[in-house]
Amino acid sequence: MPLTDLAIRRAKPAEKPQKLSEAGGLYIYATVAGAKSGRWKYHFGGKEKVLAFGLYPDVSLADARDARDDARRLLRGRIDPGEQKKAAATTAVVDAASSFEAIARELLAALGCRSTARRSRSGSPMMCSPTSGNCVLPT
Repeated sequence: MPLTDLAIRRAKPAEKPQKLSEAGGLYIYATVAGAKSGRWKYHFGGKEKVLAFGLYPDVSLADARDARDDARRLLRGRIDPGEQKKAAATTAVVDAASSFEAIARELLAALGCRSTARRSRSGSPMMCSPTSGNCVLPT
């Protein structure tokens, strides 16, 4: 029998964590504290693995089913969905860290520049060097 949204909402915290099962390895993991998350159990490279899709209700049951289907497509292509998710998260962190603003702030800190925040005539914030008064870096 397929899992329903009503069944997930009615699940109460118990003394031990619960698994509310769905077809295809998808299940809702309900913790003792009451948090519920969508998870998918799969096998890759001879090992059993679990991929979490997010907390319920932020990730609905329909979203978890779609995410499971996408992960199954990756698995059919011999790609580990868990490793793919980690690689995407790492790429996002690296992209954010290598933005112009982040690099400029790092350079200013390394040079020992102390900047003060100021507003331009248009009202947008800008960083100004206290020694020269020249605009260095927009925030």
